[in-house]
Amino acid sequence: MSTAIIADFLYLAENLKTFCLKFAQRFMNMEQSQSNKANKEDLNADNSEQMPIEEENKGTEDVPNTDPIAELEKQVSEWNDKYIRLMAEFDNFRKRTKKEKEDLLKYAGEEIWKGILPVIDDFERAIKDNNQTQDITVIKQGFELIYNKINHTIQQKGIQPLICLHQPFDVDTMEAVARVPAPSEDMKGKVIDELEKGYKLQDRIIRFAKVVVGE
Repeated sequence: MSTAIIADFLYLAENLKTFCLKFAQRFMNMEQSQSNKANKEDLNADNSEQMPIEEENKGTEDVPNTDPIAELEKQVSEWNDKYIRLMAEFDNFRKRTKKEKEDLLKYAGEEIWKGILPVIDDFERAIKDNNQTQDITVIKQGFELIYNKINHTIQQKGIQPLICLHQPFDVDTMEAVARVPAPSEDMKGKVIDELEKGYKLQDRIIRFAKVVVGE
């Protein structure tokens, strides 16, 4: 719909421009024609006085009763009405797309939060159950289940962890917080420890991994 509105607007603007040029040209021609007619009437004034009244009336009746200025004004009014209507439609389209863009930015993370809310529910249930049990194994299993669930949720949204441990240091995805002697020759220039995991959303890095590099 947006393409159609813009195309109509450009079409109307171009036609309005052409019409104005034609109107100006036609008006100039009319002025010239009236000037020539006036000169011609002055030269033939005597002959015009001798023309019979009946013939003069007959000639007047044969001339169509059309006013070119009125016709042009009518066309201008029609084009102006179309222009006003199209501008109103374009303004409504602009306001609507602006609101849609604002809503998109405002609620961009809605789907992600919908996926995280069930995990929060699991945490609340785990906290409640932990107050009633002394079995450490059950508590550990509960934490692992919640971790796996939230990990699965973010992966469904396109978020993937970066694989950094024992990999060559990469400045495009990692941040070296410390450099220590490498435990072996083959670990020089590689990640010895990962202090904070890095993540990417689709192909974009959203958090650099904080690592310790061997040297």
